[in-house]
Amino acid sequence: MPPRAAFRSDAAALSLNGPWRFHLSPSPAEAPDGIESDSYDDSAWHPLPVPGHWQLNGHGRPAYTNIRYPFPVTPPAPPSDNPTGDHRLTFDLPADWPAGPAVLRFDGIDSCGRIWLNGTELGITTGSRLPSEFAVGPLLRPTGNVLAVRVHQWSAGSYLEDQDMWWLSGIFRDVTLLARPEGGVRDYTLHADYDHTTGHGTLRLDADPGVRVSVPALGIDALPAGQSAHVPVQPWSAESPRLYDGEVHTGAERVPVRIGFRTVSIDDGVLKVNGRRIVFRGVNRHEFHPELGRALPQAWAVADIELMKRHNVNAVRTSHYPPDPGFLDLCDRYGLWVIDECDLETHGFSELGWRDNPSDDPRWAAAYLDRMARTVERDKNHPSVIMWSLGNEAHTGRNLAATAAWTRRRDPGRPLHYEGDADCAYVDVHSRMYASHEDVDRIGRGELGPPRSRELPFILCEFAHAMGTGPGGLVEYRELFERHERCQGGFVWEWLDHGIARHDDRGRPYFAYGGDFGEPLHDGNFVIDGMLHPDRTPSPALIEFAKVFEPVRIAGTRGGLRITNLYDCVPLDHLSFDWTLEAQGTEIAVGALDVPDLPPGGSADLALPPLPATAAESWLTVRARLAGDTPWAAAGHVVAWGQLPVTPAPPPPAPASGAPVRADGTALRLGPGRFDARTGHLTALGHLPVQSPRLDLWRAPVDNDRAADAPEEQTWRAAGLHRLQHHLLDIDRGDGVLVVRTRVAPAGLGFGMRADYRWSADAHRLRLRLDVEPEGEWPCTLPRLGLRMALPAALDTVEWYGRGPGEAYADFRQAARVGRFTSDVDALQTPNVYPQENGNRLNVRHLRLTGTDGTGAGLRIDGEPHFAFTARRWTSEHLDAARHTTDLVPSDHLHLNLDIAQHGLGTAACGPGVLPHHRLHPHRASLVLTFTPLSEPLSEPVTPLSEPLPETLTPLPEPLPGPHHDSEAPAR
Repeated sequence: MPPRAAFRSDAAALSLNGPWRFHLSPSPAEAPDGIESDSYDDSAWHPLPVPGHWQLNGHGRPAYTNIRYPFPVTPPAPPSDNPTGDHRLTFDLPADWPAGPAVLRFDGIDSCGRIWLNGTELGITTGSRLPSEFAVGPLLRPTGNVLAVRVHQWSAGSYLEDQDMWWLSGIFRDVTLLARPEGGVRDYTLHADYDHTTGHGTLRLDADPGVRVSVPALGIDALPAGQSAHVPVQPWSAESPRLYDGEVHTGAERVPVRIGFRTVSIDDGVLKVNGRRIVFRGVNRHEFHPELGRALPQAWAVADIELMKRHNVNAVRTSHYPPDPGFLDLCDRYGLWVIDECDLETHGFSELGWRDNPSDDPRWAAAYLDRMARTVERDKNHPSVIMWSLGNEAHTGRNLAATAAWTRRRDPGRPLHYEGDADCAYVDVHSRMYASHEDVDRIGRGELGPPRSRELPFILCEFAHAMGTGPGGLVEYRELFERHERCQGGFVWEWLDHGIARHDDRGRPYFAYGGDFGEPLHDGNFVIDGMLHPDRTPSPALIEFAKVFEPVRIAGTRGGLRITNLYDCVPLDHLSFDWTLEAQGTEIAVGALDVPDLPPGGSADLALPPLPATAAESWLTVRARLAGDTPWAAAGHVVAWGQLPVTPAPPPPAPASGAPVRADGTALRLGPGRFDARTGHLTALGHLPVQSPRLDLWRAPVDNDRAADAPEEQTWRAAGLHRLQHHLLDIDRGDGVLVVRTRVAPAGLGFGMRADYRWSADAHRLRLRLDVEPEGEWPCTLPRLGLRMALPAALDTVEWYGRGPGEAYADFRQAARVGRFTSDVDALQTPNVYPQENGNRLNVRHLRLTGTDGTGAGLRIDGEPHFAFTARRWTSEHLDAARHTTDLVPSDHLHLNLDIAQHGLGTAACGPGVLPHHRLHPHRASLVLTFTPLSEPLSEPVTPLSEPLPETLTPLPEPLPGPHHDSEAPAR
């Protein structure tokens, strides 16, 4: 049947979801004959849930590729080794099922379905994520209906569905039988435009003669198709999603509708909705569930949208296909701008230089138009859909141009997007993927891009690749969107990790990625690239996104506050504001803040609230909260926050000094510290055994470090930074000072780092000044610059005063505020599906490590003034070697990094690398820390944690003193 709008009505409907009978054959040639017959015996077949994928139910295996087709590229032929899944269902009609026309609807079959009902072949469908309907009324019988569907994993359509996701097959969306009454609603298109200059909406219904629309709240009663009504309305927007309940109806059928009035336009190169410029603070969203694949339950779609709204996401690009139709209903209701993308991608042809690419092959013209028509007709009545996308990464050609022309004629009220049209010949917006900050700035200034693009709105349809730890550089993108009117935001790649839930041979859960199912061709963990973990737990990336793109800016001014409304469409009357003053991270005063009802884009300067005086370092935090409940969050939810210093930190206490260095057999004692006299290693702090702090330059590379286009990891490994050797040069026992001079360098190379450890103490505290200075010609940046040490594993409770509560890095720090935080060691870890560096806390003033025995025994570390730390139960080397979370086995030690700085994160896993001012180059630097053992002993006597490495003695001249890192900003 021809495509039409997706809708449900008061006509009878029967869901055919549930357990079906299933049989998998290795190829079409080996599939059984006669499955459509009533008499076929399927008793030996297996049960299979529909919706579902057979690979996730014990039949075959999932496979992941990003670009390459997992079969020989001989278009349009699929491979002969083509797994074929036969599905059968026997069903009865309800007793009150009406006689007459009926439609059998499949909302998604991957990739090709051949369908029979009661022995009659209905047809063949391709377009995996698009609906197909078949007229079946005369074929139905009251009982014993036999529905048979043969699904081929590969088809000609597979060449158009190379969409960077798991290859999963089957009937994965709803199957429904719909009664279609004579004289009912065959199809309809609602036009609901809004004139922002008059405040009036215009409603028109396109449908067959005799179809009418009624909207009681607007006084519209039985408006005939083809006629228009002009009425005052409240407009629909992503920020205020006002919907009017109505009905499209005839005498035989009534279809409930929810109508949102809005107008999309492009004026002077700026995309507007209802006359206002909008900025996409968006995400790309695949449909995925860690156990069910693309058979995503509605409750999980609701969870997605509620998480988006709570984290200031305002837009979704439905990469790279139309979503389940229920998702767009939710977008209408909750409020999200949507770019609805056609089920089309031919990326694998890029591996062949785009030779034989279907986009410019006339044999594929009908398929391109069919897919776009089914997208547009299905989703045309959704106010949330404000732009159509022709597809993704299919290069360019006449078929895409023809599809654009058809879409523009069919629906002139929505602009067209397609990133692959590099010349902007047939699209309405200029779109790029992973453009660098520099390129975005040049595009905003009109200095970059083909001539026509400089007259169009610009969006980043993909940016800030959220793979692993990161992405860095988000705030710099935001600043560009605010600086240039035509730069109207973008869509982070992507919403969630596509990990498949599995258990190892010991029963421990983990998430699998490409290659974990024995695929001969795969793209590894590139499918693990979202801001949510597979179970929908927000990663630090989503927390950072929420802060960077918050819709209210709260900033300090000289002696006051500035509040700026960054919403596109609404004032601030739905928010309340309050403040908290904390001294040394402890709350000492709170209050409400009276903020005027600012219009979109408006700002107000306010005086500081009356604040009590304090001698301690203090910070004022102002929060904007929901004043009332919404469908996606309760009243009190924090939408935005800002923090500014009030009282600077007082001068630090006098440094620990005065204690003498005393020899004690093979040990040296200095205040509470005990050292190995031969190596200069610290072995104990009071009764606490330690592995001595040593210079550390290595981190377990993050996904962005491993990128092919910016291979920091390869450079670091080539420089030997993962295999440093520590060479002892001299131990100097001065007057109350123990100086241990070392050179740290990789074997076989001529450059290195001088690292001098200068220890002093009083009776209770041990102070370390680390001075580092690079020597020779360094070929690369540094992963990190700091110290590593180990403590007893019993110290599993961590309290710190600094930035938190989550992880932060040089270019990934906006969501970290200054405060006092407490955590256990396990909770400090980010459970990345692919393990890598994580959990760094920045600008720490002091850190306290204690056990859970309640004695308070442990260690306090103070910075002069700040340091960064990570604490984990495994070393960086173990983290580096791990490939899944189950590879991380806790050791008997707590491994602690105390850092001056780390290299930024960037987004080079797919996109630009680390910005220059966030790169960590070898430089002379200092780190000053004071160690204070706390209260009761953890062990008696002190037992070394491990035997330190032997080092040779070669005296060198006293090094020059290095500068201190004493800024709130990260080290450069």
